[in-house]
Amino acid sequence: MPTHIVWDVDHLRAAIEGAEVGLWSWNVDSDEISLDDRSLNLWGHPSSPHVTFEELSSHIHPADRNRVRAAFAATRRTLGSFEVDFRLKLDNEIRWISARGQGDDKGIALRVMFGVFLDVTQRKQTEEANELLAGEMSHRVRNLLQIASTLTHIAASSATTVEGMAADLGNRLMALGRAHSLVRPTEGSRARTVLLGDLFSILLSPYDLETIGARRIRVSLPRLGVGEKAITPLALVVHELATNSLKYGALSVPNGAVDVSASTHGDEVELSILWVERGGPPVVAPTASSGFGSRMIHHAVSDDLGGSIAFDWPQEGVVVTLRVDEHRLSC
Repeated sequence: MPTHIVWDVDHLRAAIEGAEVGLWSWNVDSDEISLDDRSLNLWGHPSSPHVTFEELSSHIHPADRNRVRAAFAATRRTLGSFEVDFRLKLDNEIRWISARGQGDDKGIALRVMFGVFLDVTQRKQTEEANELLAGEMSHRVRNLLQIASTLTHIAASSATTVEGMAADLGNRLMALGRAHSLVRPTEGSRARTVLLGDLFSILLSPYDLETIGARRIRVSLPRLGVGEKAITPLALVVHELATNSLKYGALSVPNGAVDVSASTHGDEVELSILWVERGGPPVVAPTASSGFGSRMIHHAVSDDLGGSIAFDWPQEGVVVTLRVDEHRLSC
């Protein structure tokens, strides 16, 4: 027969430690908060039997501080359970904490309310990653539709027969598919390394068009290997630059051209890749705040490639300077 367990303090302590739950109590009159050791560790606060909410507030991310203060003040009027998620800023670390308890003074004893703290950093990071992925996919679907329309126009303007147009368009769309697979590789794809110049050539092949016997996209890059981890963020950046050029820049007109070259600096740890457009419509620097695509490529360059990206806007064509860490490039 199953044994009926009577929960005592030791059982409860074991359950709390196993769930990594931090405990807190709040004196609603004195505003003093008592934290157990786990809660003190979560907050990065020195050991102390009692602290005030104002003292703890110094650890809350400035963007969340007023919201958390208002939420805690409202807990006494909240019917049922409450949950408040917020960020802590601890040196260079951002930590997500969830505060939970019962509102409407339920369970209050001697003017003291009780609740728990949970570290929900991993869940929040997963949610943020999913939101970024959803935004990226939505952005790319819109771009792909516009690219397909523009490639159709290019094929139609350069073809002399319907069959020729169909073949040209089919080849361009197939090249676009190959480039697209590099931006978001399928699960289970084999680890691979490609040469930097080959990667750019594959990604830019759907947009190339021979004009008066010459290709309008020139790629001149050193023989450097691009590792599996760097392929996707670099492909994402190139795809975004090519898409913007096709919509607004040099690749939007038949005689426009793009030059891609590179140089190293100092101890040759940093590689500078220069994207130069010419022959397109007159360039005007954007005045609005950066859109999703711009934020996405800045994130990919800084976080994944350990580098930076800068835009110059001379009237004859945009110039983009992409600086990357060669060691990160080969990973």
